[in-house]
Amino acid sequence: MSKRGNGEGSIYQRKSDGKWVGSVTLENGKRRVYYGKTRKEVQEKLKVALHEQQQGALVPASRQTVQAYLDYWLEAHKVTIRLSTYVKYQKLIKYIVPILGDVPLQKLTPLQVQSFYAQKLQDGLAPKTVNSIHGLLHEALDQAVKWNMIPKNVCDLVSAPRIPKKELQVLTREQARALLKAVKEHRLETILLLAVTTGMRRGELLALRWQDVNLETGTLQVQRTVDYIPKHGYVETEPKTKAGRRKIVLPSYVVEALKAHRLRQDAEKVVCGDLWVEKDLVFCGLHGNYFNPGYLWRSFSKFLRDIGLPHMRFHDLRHSAATILLEMNVHPKIVQELLGHSTIDMTMNMYSHVLPSLQKEVAERWDETFSQDS
Repeated sequence: MSKRGNGEGSIYQRKSDGKWVGSVTLENGKRRVYYGKTRKEVQEKLKVALHEQQQGALVPASRQTVQAYLDYWLEAHKVTIRLSTYVKYQKLIKYIVPILGDVPLQKLTPLQVQSFYAQKLQDGLAPKTVNSIHGLLHEALDQAVKWNMIPKNVCDLVSAPRIPKKELQVLTREQARALLKAVKEHRLETILLLAVTTGMRRGELLALRWQDVNLETGTLQVQRTVDYIPKHGYVETEPKTKAGRRKIVLPSYVVEALKAHRLRQDAEKVVCGDLWVEKDLVFCGLHGNYFNPGYLWRSFSKFLRDIGLPHMRFHDLRHSAATILLEMNVHPKIVQELLGHSTIDMTMNMYSHVLPSLQKEVAERWDETFSQDS
């Protein structure tokens, strides 16, 4: 076996029982040993230990605080999660630290966590946010159990706050027609048309490239999504699930709208000349770069106000598309595939508000069937 210096780790498989063993040499010359069923499991434990040692924070588990653990847990997982998730977790941890941060990790109790949730709710924090905090803390403590830092996950004994189910704000078919009529010839015409007819998410629309669109076959491929993250700028990622990478067949009038949109964009390129930034984006800013989501939101909200439609989020156009399609008796399986949901249950649960009208039609058809026998 090769020599190891301070701060270096080693991994080997024990012949006696097949377990994997990893160790790291501390500054005082002593070794800390970690065990696992797989090499990958031990590697994860060593990665965190080495990171903590580099930061001068490798302390016995009995003295590890909740704040110190959460900080290092998040950094250890930074390379395995999306940047947007990392930034979200950073924000959620900031809620935890002032109240639970100084509590020794091994002494954290279910009552402390439950009281913390109650206090945040009393302070006016939204149940959805508190629920997200619970999810993060549960995930982090699960890892602490795997790393043998604590014997059990106290979050298993805590009740997360229930998130009140909000009624979806959606457009009717008549309202959707009114919106699309109001944006005729406007810069947002095609993106709103695509949002209403395909149910694509805002990030998917803003990341769509011409190479993903086939105007001959009337189809497009959802390949990626983009989001603006403060301090990081525009960040592109792949869809979260396999179902999110999907092919969408476009109505003929949407294809024609895309063709006209491309001609207008080509004219803008000529006007901009050398100032144009070529990213091949279908929906872009005035100089070819990413379309500003803030401008999209403000313009969309103004159109709603101008034509007297209820206030809604841009994402509600996705819900509107699904609702309208289901009301037109499009099979839920097709709606699921169009939206990129991983299961049909997700689609049906989300749009259960449409089901009563569909069930009424079923009842009427049964009446028609049996009324012939009477």
